[in-house]
Amino acid sequence: MKLKLFKGDASFLLLILIIILIGLGVGFSIYTFRSNPVDDALAANRVINILFVLENEKMPVSTYVLMYYPVTRRAAIFDIPGNLGLLISRINRVDRIDRAYDPARIGAYESEIEKLLDIDINFSVVIAKENLVSIVDLLEGVEIFIPSPVSQIDDEIILFPSGMTILDGDKASLYATYNLSDEDSETAVFRRQRFFQSFLHRQNQMNEILNNPSMSKMYYSYFKSNMTQRTLRLLFNEFVYIDTNRIGIQSVGGTNREVSGQRLIIPLWDGSFIKEVVRQTLETLTREIEAHQTERSLTVEIQNGTAVTGLAGRTADMLRSFGYDIISISNADQNNYDATLIIHRSGDENLVRAFADIIRCKNIRSEIISVEELAELSNIEYKADVTLILGRNFNGRHVTGN
Repeated sequence: MKLKLFKGDASFLLLILIIILIGLGVGFSIYTFRSNPVDDALAANRVINILFVLENEKMPVSTYVLMYYPVTRRAAIFDIPGNLGLLISRINRVDRIDRAYDPARIGAYESEIEKLLDIDINFSVVIAKENLVSIVDLLEGVEIFIPSPVSQIDDEIILFPSGMTILDGDKASLYATYNLSDEDSETAVFRRQRFFQSFLHRQNQMNEILNNPSMSKMYYSYFKSNMTQRTLRLLFNEFVYIDTNRIGIQSVGGTNREVSGQRLIIPLWDGSFIKEVVRQTLETLTREIEAHQTERSLTVEIQNGTAVTGLAGRTADMLRSFGYDIISISNADQNNYDATLIIHRSGDENLVRAFADIIRCKNIRSEIISVEELAELSNIEYKADVTLILGRNFNGRHVTGN
């Protein structure tokens, strides 16, 4: 009798255990279905970093990191050149960053970019050249402005007329990946950047159609990603809030050097410069804009107040990397300024301080004209928001000994 009771208890406990396990499994499945990495990232109110790679023959043709802050709905894009020279961890030598790329496992490539920019990459999206054909055709073409006509590529007659044109899948795939021996490298970079920007813009235009279940399943199957198709669709849905016509694309630059028989771009100041550019960019993305303010960048004029030839031009290139609009470069009224000076006419003190922090300048003077003074002036000469006069205490990157 006792033995039968024990067996009954054991069967009952086993049944309860099975029910609990089934309940946990169902609950986990429901949670997994409802919980989504994109939703979690949006709820956390943090910048979302997405790696985009356009791949041809298992190597990156273009690599971009899109940074998006959902609270302000602002975004920025960094272009990572394939011939950027870094100490690659996997091979333990200085080489092109794209040497770290493995199409089967892009984690190592992603890690190198994370270290370069000092960020965490949340998601990755890879588009193979052959899949780009189908993607663009489903988008019914991508409209792009072509500044100069192209008639021949690799001995083939291929017509890309100048002006605004709509590229179908085949033309878009070729346009985004071709190389010409006589094409300037900067022109090629600019061409691919404009294509990526136009691609994002067209995707936003077609977003409603892409959310159709049958279209969605087909469209997102052409992307290789660390996300599910559902997650990828949710992420791309969020991109509709990005003003793709105004988004800035910044190239990671540096100095060209010959390393082991190949030309590499070595990041400035041992990579610290691009990290600071990224930090400033993230601050811009996350900064709340007051109702009376605008999102425009400061306009800057640079004057060389030293005897160092070309200092203003090099400084302009550096500040453009931070997204500033450099409207003029000239010599100052004298070439013996001891102290670098910032003269600002902008009413936004935060923007001016952010600008000054880039070069660590504390010598700031305001020339803001009141409404009353402005009304009394006629034929007023336009001046930039900021005039930067470089002095002898500017070492090409920072002001020393403020």
